[in-house]
Amino acid sequence: MSSLEAGGIVSVPVFDDETLGNSAALWDFLPVGILVCDRNGVIVRHNKRAAELWGRAPQPDETMQQFGNAYRSLDGDGLASVAEVMRSGVPVANRVVFSVHSDGSPVSILLNLHPLKDALGNCVGAVACIQDASGLNRSPSMLAESERRSRTWLEALPVAVYATDSAGRVTFYNEAAVELWGRRPEIGRAMWCGSWQLYWADGKPMPHDQCPMAVALKEQRPVRGANAMLERPDGTRVRFQPFPVPLWDEAGNMLGALNTLIDITEFGQAEELRQRLAAIVEFSQDAIVGKDLDGIITSWSHGAERLFGYTDEEAIGKPVTILIPHDHLDEEPEILSRIRRGERVEHYETVRRRKDGSLIDVLLTVSPIRDMEGRVVGALKIARGITQRRQAEEIRQRLASIVESSQDAIIGKDLDGIITSWNHGAEALFGYTAEEAVGKPVTMLMPADHINEELDILKRIRRGERIDHYETIRRCKDGRLVDISLAISPIKDATGRVVGAAKIARDITERRRTEEQRQLLLREMNHRVKNLFSLAGGVVTLSARSAKTPTDLAAAVRERLAALARAHDLTLPDLSAGTLKPETAASLRSLIETIVSPFEDVEARDRRVSIDGPEVAIGINAMTGVALLIHEFATNAAKYGAFSTADGRVRIDWSIVRSMLLLQWEEEGGPPLEPPSEEAAGFGTLLARRIVGGQLGGRISYSWNRDGAGISLSLPLASLSD
Repeated sequence: MSSLEAGGIVSVPVFDDETLGNSAALWDFLPVGILVCDRNGVIVRHNKRAAELWGRAPQPDETMQQFGNAYRSLDGDGLASVAEVMRSGVPVANRVVFSVHSDGSPVSILLNLHPLKDALGNCVGAVACIQDASGLNRSPSMLAESERRSRTWLEALPVAVYATDSAGRVTFYNEAAVELWGRRPEIGRAMWCGSWQLYWADGKPMPHDQCPMAVALKEQRPVRGANAMLERPDGTRVRFQPFPVPLWDEAGNMLGALNTLIDITEFGQAEELRQRLAAIVEFSQDAIVGKDLDGIITSWSHGAERLFGYTDEEAIGKPVTILIPHDHLDEEPEILSRIRRGERVEHYETVRRRKDGSLIDVLLTVSPIRDMEGRVVGALKIARGITQRRQAEEIRQRLASIVESSQDAIIGKDLDGIITSWNHGAEALFGYTAEEAVGKPVTMLMPADHINEELDILKRIRRGERIDHYETIRRCKDGRLVDISLAISPIKDATGRVVGAAKIARDITERRRTEEQRQLLLREMNHRVKNLFSLAGGVVTLSARSAKTPTDLAAAVRERLAALARAHDLTLPDLSAGTLKPETAASLRSLIETIVSPFEDVEARDRRVSIDGPEVAIGINAMTGVALLIHEFATNAAKYGAFSTADGRVRIDWSIVRSMLLLQWEEEGGPPLEPPSEEAAGFGTLLARRIVGGQLGGRISYSWNRDGAGISLSLPLASLSD
């Protein structure tokens, strides 16, 4: 017997009034003694006639074997044959046994013992029919009277009984048979059985001429242990066990047969339910433990062994407190108290101890177990280990806290691109609240010319790929565009199937601006270095024209390079002090004079640069930009224009018109210049446009004359002041 059956986890009665008949009182009217035992041989039902033949009633929990010790057959065997019948499934038919009545008189008993089987063919009990055999050789009149009485009793039986002649024609049936069949067959015409349709136990159709009654008549033997189904005219089906027995006259001629049909539909359903519940218990991953009202373990499932480490041999019979840590022992009396009151304990989270001493978090559900009379006799406890679940919940909460406190935008979406989660970082970056974003397509964040990105992203996510450092542009709620860097990872369910994606978006707008500025500075540095080499060569050439001796040349070059350094210094702000350097002049005139001084020949009679215009103050903020502009003009003149020839001249003048500074740079005497194309514009041109249009808010235009360049500047006076 399994621990499941021993522990009372699943208790299914083998026989009850509904299985054997709705009226238990009718049993006492039977002319024969009847007793029924369960699969363990324990007598569960008997009638008065059986007690009369025995001379006493069976005691509670008494088995057939124990009770049958008073009987002996001719070969010395008593009712010990019950065990063999239960084991082999072979019935005992018409065996005469002898006993001594309680009053001391001898009694001969005719015994018929038949096994009862469920729908699966398992032996689940036995039924014994005993009758007084002392009058088997009575006179014909007595036999006729006995037959009449037997017919009357058969008609009153609560079980289906019918008879046939030796050819198989139905000659008799009682009302219980009519109720079982759902019809009243015609006497003398119905063959072998009164059922509308017959089926084998597996549901295949059974021809009437192959039914157990037909077999009993053809083979002239009782048929026992068969299972079959019948179908009534209304379509309902009934499982039953037939017990056909041939009838013989005194000369040994077969007169016909008598068949008893036992309805086992409800019993089969109950047995299937019992086996199904047993399978559920044994294969459940949860620990299922039975215990009595003293807290002693009575049953132990495989799930309990997996969870707690004890085998059923180690656990059954032990107090359930072997699983309870010392600081939780006060829980068990409270649980048992509630169980005795018939209460159910649900979703009780606590701690239990394994065989190896380790502690585990468990979720308990404890239900009372009741006997047939409804009394609480024990408890069924289901324990589920939740240590991993608690750890997972802690991790989930920790991750949720990280997500919510992150400065980055963290967004969840499904495989259709619908937003499923939205943290505070996403709200701060894009401007939408979680209520506004969750449930909407993620494309609401994408500019129209970036919509196609989502199709590619979702395709890669479905393949389980991770996307890192994906830089793109997204649109905020207010319409503003931001540069972002994306990291996108697939979200998988417990089976490893991709069900969505987690997206981390970081605003890189400022980083991109910084990067652009860095690139601009690198290009400017490169541009300046090249210019310095060109200017150095120009200074040497210019100085050589007027120098008479090497000493004069060295002095001239030194002075011009020093002047060039001062002019170059004007284009660099003092980052430490936040002010202009001491050499920086405070007016437009002094600024221009400082920058062009390296290109003047101090010993020449005529000046190469003419400067004319009203006084205009230059503020600290505008100084670097204006200095860069004039320096760029002078550098280009030295490389390509008027300063690159011996006779070249530059005229610089300016005026003020309606709060605007209008400055003109005109070259003459230089080499012929071709206007450059827009595609060929160098860094110096781009830098000049950036300073004029971006920093100073003005305009710049170029003209390309026959002997030099002309440059026109238009700058707001407000942009030159502090």
